[in-house]
Amino acid sequence: MPFACCKTNKTGETMVFDNITTILGKVAPIMNLSEQEKAQLVKFHSIQRADLKVGTKKYPAFRIIHNNALGPGKGGIRFHPNVSEDEVRSLSFWMSMKNSLAGLPFGGGKGGVIVDPKILNQKELQELSRQYVRAFHNFIGQDKDIPAPDVYTNPQIMAWMLDEFEKIKGHHELGFITGKPVELGGTALRGDSTSKGGFIMFNELIKKEKLNKKTLTIAVQGFGNAGWYKAKYLHDNKFKVVAVSDSQGGIYNKKGLHIINVKDAKDKGKSVQDYAQGEHITNTELLELDVDILVLAALENQITKKNADRIKAKYIIELANGPINPEADAILHQKKIVVLPDILANSGGVIGSYFEWANNRAGNIFELQHLIRLFDERMKETFDKVWLAFEEDKRKHDIRTLAYIIAIKRILIAEKLRGRV
Repeated sequence: MPFACCKTNKTGETMVFDNITTILGKVAPIMNLSEQEKAQLVKFHSIQRADLKVGTKKYPAFRIIHNNALGPGKGGIRFHPNVSEDEVRSLSFWMSMKNSLAGLPFGGGKGGVIVDPKILNQKELQELSRQYVRAFHNFIGQDKDIPAPDVYTNPQIMAWMLDEFEKIKGHHELGFITGKPVELGGTALRGDSTSKGGFIMFNELIKKEKLNKKTLTIAVQGFGNAGWYKAKYLHDNKFKVVAVSDSQGGIYNKKGLHIINVKDAKDKGKSVQDYAQGEHITNTELLELDVDILVLAALENQITKKNADRIKAKYIIELANGPINPEADAILHQKKIVVLPDILANSGGVIGSYFEWANNRAGNIFELQHLIRLFDERMKETFDKVWLAFEEDKRKHDIRTLAYIIAIKRILIAEKLRGRV
């Protein structure tokens, strides 16, 4: 029996969770999963919905926990006009996999609000943030489900949410939320931890594959928080980034881009294309550049069966969630393109959040340098665990499949010990 799958939406587009059920359908026979185990993996612990009223407008909102066998839910909250329940469900599932793979004591959670935050003023944005907590405070908390920043949310929004939560509960609970300002129990480690973790994975990949740092060419799709920091890490460490892009398009220079100057140009204008020293390209063209490494830090479903055969990069690193769909995965693997999947490559964000949460629970006693050392160790351990499976498998299966197997095994062991399956 195949995994139960989502339907298409009203416009006939394939829903994001379909990609997950396709991946699970691939993994199930390899793991010899029972029908009960398969059903448990696509079962959601909690799906909460609400309409948040700000002024005269209402904004649909969600908070979803996929699985809590390993611990409380953990995952960000995004404010975006394209948020949907399907997307939040998918993201909460990915968080379950990511947290399990990294060996964290968390299940998978995610939240979202259907809103364009760019049209809200600061007062409205604060009210929306507080309304979110008022709607879901009974389902979130340091031992239930721990939110964090995501797309178009930031430390200030986390601070408003923390304040509202503590007002409602009548006590301090810094571990309720991560990605907070340092002054409210956050850690400087968290701000760029997704990109920092991705850069650690990048360096481990170079070591394993014995790549020549001096000759590598790299393209980065996406110039938001994760993409910008990743490009900056690469630039600061003397790697040649030849192309970057944002939602407006991209810029390409085969001699390499000065990433700091690109950021300055974007901040002064509207796009990376405001940087003068390069050729304007589309996001589609960036994906198909003849580079050694392609970093995907934008949106879901960027590489599909329609363009997978035109991808020339030898290695792909997923900083975004779900940028490659399952059909494309098969094509890329057949072409011997090595993909570091999202649940591995972008796990730095939640690992950074874990250390913030643990530090809050312990009374904020750990120094930053201690947390940075632990962070580096955890990232490398997670990479080594997956890479060893890849080598022992003699690269028969792609890395995503093997990462899912490792993550699912840990979740199912916890489920069995709890007597759920």
